[in-house]
Amino acid sequence: MPHPMTQLAATLAAIDAANDLDPDRSEGTPAARLYGERMTAELDRLFPDAPNTLRISARGQHIERWTSPRSAYPEGKEGYLTWRRDLAAFHARRLGEIMAANGYDADAIDQVGRMVRKEGIKRDDLVQALEDVICFTFLRWYFKPFAEGRDPSALLKIVEKTARKMSAAARQRALKEFALPDPFAAAFRA
Repeated sequence: MPHPMTQLAATLAAIDAANDLDPDRSEGTPAARLYGERMTAELDRLFPDAPNTLRISARGQHIERWTSPRSAYPEGKEGYLTWRRDLAAFHARRLGEIMAANGYDADAIDQVGRMVRKEGIKRDDLVQALEDVICFTFLRWYFKPFAEGRDPSALLKIVEKTARKMSAAARQRALKEFALPDPFAAAFRA
């Protein structure tokens, strides 16, 4: 069995190598690689003592996402939800393959799969921690460009959904870290 840190480093390197193939270079580096690095940075800030399975889940949460574009699914809510479910299953499978190749056991692989499929959100501390990291990454790096040109009432609904996904502690921390104007801030106080 490889040393746990070597095992983790090899697993994260394999995730990065897969994500280096993302053709989206709009920020100067492969978008999926950059997203994984930003997720890791938020994880390190929010949960510095995170177990390796959470570290793998955060880094690989969007592994090879570009290979399954939203446009390949029907328009509307049902198409969107099917796309998200299929993506989560794909991400779990790909991370499981990489983990197995690096000597992780079935329990660790299953745990990562549950996290990236978001099974047990609000009930499982690790799944919730991953969701909190996802939300902080969105707020810090992707919210402003996402918000540009959007209808304010539609944007408020998205902010409210984001806040509902977060733990109470994460919502409180978000209020301190982000200058959210009302009514967006109100969603985090609820």
